[in-house]
Amino acid sequence: MDEQPPWAVTDPVGEALHVLRMSGTFYCRSELTAPWGMTLPATPGCLWFHVVTSGACELEVTGGETVTMRPGELVLVPRGDEHRLRGAPGVATPDIRSIPHPMLDDRYALLRHGGDGEATRMVCGAVRFEHPAARGLLDLLPGLIRVEATAGADRCHDTLRLIAAEVEDLRPGGEAVITRLADVLVIQALRQWLANDPAARTGWLGALADDRVGRVLAQVHRDPSRDWTVTSLAATASMSRSAFAARFTDLVGEPAMAYVTRWRMHVAADALTSGDATVAELAGRLGYRSEAAFSRAFSRTVGESPGALRRRDRAVSTSLAANLEG
Repeated sequence: MDEQPPWAVTDPVGEALHVLRMSGTFYCRSELTAPWGMTLPATPGCLWFHVVTSGACELEVTGGETVTMRPGELVLVPRGDEHRLRGAPGVATPDIRSIPHPMLDDRYALLRHGGDGEATRMVCGAVRFEHPAARGLLDLLPGLIRVEATAGADRCHDTLRLIAAEVEDLRPGGEAVITRLADVLVIQALRQWLANDPAARTGWLGALADDRVGRVLAQVHRDPSRDWTVTSLAATASMSRSAFAARFTDLVGEPAMAYVTRWRMHVAADALTSGDATVAELAGRLGYRSEAAFSRAFSRTVGESPGALRRRDRAVSTSLAANLEG
C-alpha cells in the first residue's frame, strides 16, 4: 500500500482534490471593447472560470444567477452550464464559436472582440476533473461560485493579482504562466468553497471530515484492491461492526461495501479513460477472480460496459475540443 500523504485524513479538502485531479482543457485571454458580448455553450463535465483583470463584465448563467464582475474577481460555473458574458446589460451575445479566437497553441486562444468603447480584459477557461468520482463533487457545487475582490487578502487574491499582472504586461512565456496560475486559482476557489459552504459537509465530502469514517474512506481510496469486508473496515475505524455499518451509511448515504464496489468501479473507469489497461488487467488489479465477474460489476454500477465507456469518453473528448474551438 502506498504511504498516505499528510493531508489524507486530517484535511478532507486536500484528500478530495488529490483524488479527483484536474486538467485544463481550454484557456482564453480576452481583450474586449464595448459594446461586446458572447454566449458560451453548455460543456457538460467541464468547470468554467472567468477572471476580470480590468474593466467590468456581467455574467449570466442560463436559467440561473446574474452577477457583475469587477477587476480582481473570479467566478466559477462549475457544471459547465451555458452562460453569457457582456460588457453591459442588454448587449447582444453571439455564440463564441462564431467569434474569431485564434489558437496560440492546442489549448490557449486569444480573443479580440467588440466595438471601439471602453476596454475589458479577462482570462477565461474550462477545466475537467479526470476522476469519474468528480461527478459527485460537481453535483454538490452550486450553479455559480463567486470570489469577490473584497473577500480579504487570502491566497486566492494573491493569485488573482499575479494573473492580472501577467495579462497587463505580457512577456515571453506569459501564456504558460497564466494557464498554470489559472489552474492554481480554480483549486484555491474550490478549496475555499469546500472549507466554508455547508453544502460541502454532505455525502462523502462530509464523511471525509469524520474522524472514524474519514479514516476508512481514505484507506479505501488508497487501496481499493484490498479484500475489504465490513469487519475489516470497522477495525480500521476502531469501531464495532454494527456501530460502524450504521455510522457509515448515515454519513455517506450508502452501505460500506456498496461504496467500496462503487469506488473500485471509479478506479476502473479512470483507468479505462486515461490509459490502455485491458479489462482483464483491471479485473486482476481490483481483486476480481474473472474478467466476466468484473465486467458484470462494472456494468451494474456504472450503467454501461467497460468497452462502451472507453469508446464514449474518446468521442466526448474529441467533440469537446471541437465545440470550444468553434
